Amino acid sequence: MKQFKSTRKRGLVLTPIGLKRLQTAILAMEKAQNKGDRFTLEDLRLRMNVSTKTLSRLWSLNTGVDQKTLKLCFSAFNLELTSEDYASLSEANNTEGSKSFSLNLDTEEVNLSQSLSLDSFVIQDREQLESLWSYPDGPVSLDSPFYVDRPPIEELVYREITQPGSVIWIRAPREMGKSSLVLRLLAFAEMQAYRTVNLNCNQIDTKCLTDFNKLLRCLCWRVATELGIDPKLDDKWDDEIGSKLSCTLYLKSYLLKQSQNPVVFVLNEIDSFFEYPQIAEELFSLLRSWYEAARQDTNLQKLRLVVVYSTEVYVWQNIDQSPLNIGLPIRLSEFTKEQVEYLAQRHGLNWSSGKQVNRLMSLVGGHPALIRIGLYYLCCQGISLENLIQEAIANGGIYRYHLWRHWSILQEKPRLAKAYSEVVTRKDNISLNPIDAHKLESLGLIRYEGDRILPRCELYRTYFQKQLSTI
Repeated sequence: MKQFKSTRKRGLVLTPIGLKRLQTAILAMEKAQNKGDRFTLEDLRLRMNVSTKTLSRLWSLNTGVDQKTLKLCFSAFNLELTSEDYASLSEANNTEGSKSFSLNLDTEEVNLSQSLSLDSFVIQDREQLESLWSYPDGPVSLDSPFYVDRPPIEELVYREITQPGSVIWIRAPREMGKSSLVLRLLAFAEMQAYRTVNLNCNQIDTKCLTDFNKLLRCLCWRVATELGIDPKLDDKWDDEIGSKLSCTLYLKSYLLKQSQNPVVFVLNEIDSFFEYPQIAEELFSLLRSWYEAARQDTNLQKLRLVVVYSTEVYVWQNIDQSPLNIGLPIRLSEFTKEQVEYLAQRHGLNWSSGKQVNRLMSLVGGHPALIRIGLYYLCCQGISLENLIQEAIANGGIYRYHLWRHWSILQEKPRLAKAYSEVVTRKDNISLNPIDAHKLESLGLIRYEGDRILPRCELYRTYFQKQLSTI
């Protein structure tokens, strides 16, 4: 691959030592000057005198900044930058899997497998671009240049996961980028030498979702196995004291006690639990108790929970058991016009005028998966934007498989299909049963504009108007 020159020297990243020093200093100043409340992203930007984009680079640990920036950030919290606080990006990324791209920055060799700069990327020739194109199905891999940062989300989750006993809730409909964000969060955690466990809850048998004791034993077994610890569940589990207490003691006094480093436990696709409200309430009240106990328990402080889901949580009648009033809630939104334009440039498209971006977004909004599918076909299949839009409106076009998946779900749920038919056919404001509205939103089929309920995008409106008229 050719190498390119850059006029700015951005080849330094924080080391785990540097990150810990900076985070500790920030926490100390929050306690001293902000009554213990977290500084907002704007607070940090003003204190450090850097942009939000630079803050995103700083927390990611895989995108370089210059030494002057690091000094600014450290001095803002009364720290002096030392050689132990930073490393060149090439040194930090000199690991297996970081081999895809390199860039010469003022004679400094910097590996950019995880994050290419846009300026370097858009001037690569078409042959190099084509080697990167693959059908956008599933999460965006760590070495892909097609991941779009959504500030301040990345820096918020990176920062939160370093806090003792933290809990992060990531919510968005399917194909909105949850799994891609989790991949990066886990990679960040592993760079801090944290242990990680990523569990897709769809792998849990239904019989475990109807028996709370079995569910907790299943979760504990998975954590122990991923950490390389002999589960010994029969020896360590005491049914006499109840499943919640047994699970808590097993976790903090057996598993976490053996780990020198924090453990990040991701509960992915936890929506399946919501079909069993009693189990869900029991589980999340337990997670809440761990979160509160971690303020004093040093072993529980090692546990960092990440819960990923799609469905709006409406099953909690007792607000004290609700999971959403503890920890950091993250809700992924659609891409903005600027982010779509940026992604188009990453694909080698010159859409600087904004007209093409507006036309594509008039069809699919800022839906991440639909935008990426569209860009893939425009770049790889030679289809024109005009034909893409015409065919999509006529019969679904390149989006037909995506639309068929939603259509099959609606066919299985006549009540939901009837509710959605009202959304796509009526132009005035409508009122839906709250549970139906929650389910349609969790599927990604609707959006809210103030008090109005609207189809997620024009593609959905035109396609489902036709399909639902046949029922």
